[in-house]
Amino acid sequence: MNRGSGDQPDALCPIVDLAPVADFLRQTSPFRELPAAELEEALAALRISYHVHGSSLAVEAPEQGLRIVRSGAVDLRDGDHKLLDRLGEGESFHLGGLNADRGDVSAIVIEDALLYLLPDAAYQRLRGRNRPFDRHFSSQRSRRLRRAARHQPAANTLLQGLRDSMSTDLLTVAPSDSVQAVARAMTMRRVSSALILEGGALAGIITDRDLRTRHVAEALPASTPVAAVMSPAPETIDADSTLFDATLLMTRRGYHHLPVTEEGHLAGIITSSDLILARQDDPVYLVQHVSRQDCAEDIREVLAGLPQLVLQWHQAGMRAPQLGRVLTAITDAVTVRLIQLAEAELGPAPAAWCWTAFGSQARAEQLLGADQDNGMILADDARPEHAPWFAALARKVCDGLNLCGYPYCNGEVMATTDSWRQPLSQWRETVRRWAATPTPKAVMRVSIFFDLRAIHGDASLCDALQAEMLQQASQNSIFLAALAANALDNSPPLGIFRRFVLERDGEHRDAVDLKKRGVLPLTDIARLHALAHRITAVNTDERLQALARERHLAMTDSRNLADALHCIQQQRLQQQCEQLLRGDKPDNFLNPRGLPTMAREQLRDAFTIIDQAQAALRLTYRAGLG
Repeated sequence: MNRGSGDQPDALCPIVDLAPVADFLRQTSPFRELPAAELEEALAALRISYHVHGSSLAVEAPEQGLRIVRSGAVDLRDGDHKLLDRLGEGESFHLGGLNADRGDVSAIVIEDALLYLLPDAAYQRLRGRNRPFDRHFSSQRSRRLRRAARHQPAANTLLQGLRDSMSTDLLTVAPSDSVQAVARAMTMRRVSSALILEGGALAGIITDRDLRTRHVAEALPASTPVAAVMSPAPETIDADSTLFDATLLMTRRGYHHLPVTEEGHLAGIITSSDLILARQDDPVYLVQHVSRQDCAEDIREVLAGLPQLVLQWHQAGMRAPQLGRVLTAITDAVTVRLIQLAEAELGPAPAAWCWTAFGSQARAEQLLGADQDNGMILADDARPEHAPWFAALARKVCDGLNLCGYPYCNGEVMATTDSWRQPLSQWRETVRRWAATPTPKAVMRVSIFFDLRAIHGDASLCDALQAEMLQQASQNSIFLAALAANALDNSPPLGIFRRFVLERDGEHRDAVDLKKRGVLPLTDIARLHALAHRITAVNTDERLQALARERHLAMTDSRNLADALHCIQQQRLQQQCEQLLRGDKPDNFLNPRGLPTMAREQLRDAFTIIDQAQAALRLTYRAGLG
């Protein structure tokens, strides 16, 4: 093979031993998705070439087709020499396709590289025959992360989407229809509920129980309009939710029927008979069991098996975003029950108040090992003599959480700290002070506060505080710049040639901190954009979706960031489960050298997306510091 440099193309050679190449392709997307016969056809057509550092490939090269990086690294650059992408082992590119889309793209070898070439005729035949193969090359690189997530099975029945279980054959009636007519229609259709529509919109619901308690028991005439006995403006759930989401909502509210909407329109109904609650390994069972305990010690016993349940859920296919919501729901249930037990001991609250979660609990993104981040918002009519009651409740709840496996916050971001337990007016003043003097140390300490969610009590207090927070942040470019500076402090662990930058010494030598170098930068980026544009969503996925929906973030960028978060969280979950199997304490440190090739490349892609998003952040917000 020619070992020249510069623009001289290297000679293409046939591959003598196809067995290792086949093994490599079976680990490389999208070849691993090909049927055996089509993979054999691709192998037979492959050629190999060696390229030294500095050599280049252009669309005018005599041999065209799909090039796959077997080793080394390649930069893709446009006519102005701007870097478009950097590719490593297992990644592929087709210069003809790139030039058709962008024009004047070339490939520069930045590390001595072995490349496989699938000639254009064979490549196009495969695209024509195999839709997933074709779709891979029609989509952006980040979609590989999304497709990998979609190929995972649902963990269990409760983690399946509502669409497969909800009823769409709905009985709908008008508000003026008589109770007798509606009851007759329910009997004929053999359903236990009817939905009342007015002007095409959902106005109410009537169930068998409503007929008993509001009509028969009250001895109302059969001609009574159904509007007089229906449950008006019923709560609904989105069709994209899971059976777990529906079960949790119905259990908390005592519902037996829950209308399902899609893009704001009635799409179906889910009933208690659709939900399976008996299995002890279902998350909802655990939430319900927690709510029936009479002391913190008993709650701790209920949670003793949680690590093993997490392992089971993961092995059954539950993805990190789903598991984050499940673990957060359990934390919420523990918190609420501890509050109820404290209130039973201390007596009723002397004033309105709200228990608020911060950080990962607020975002519903908890994994194992989460500590406490919480506070209390008191109504402004709370008097000084009420302070001991709220302090006592905070101590009982935080002590109970610690006993149940949620350690005290090292930074004392807890309701037991006076500055995190204030009346609403003082909280508002605190937010104004933070926005007015955003020192780097202060911003780093309080950035967690800007992810907040009501857990128990008067949620309007939390809503009011969030409204103040969004107003102060969105109109203060200096404060946003300080948040941007904080978000840029944790860079993704990639060095030159997209190599991982690992810890050099200490307990976690040769590892990457997935939380500090991956999850935190992503959540910081989403939070900053959300604050700047007054997005009320707190969950990172929901923030990114809202930013794209309101056109503050390109749809591609929104999806890229979500894909990156899911990829990193999934690797974090996988690492924690492997530690559980070994009997080790779960942490956030991963040695990427132990990952399969595909997982390692996906993780590189995820960190590359963070790096690009941070570069954009620097341009957008750091000007405020000038």
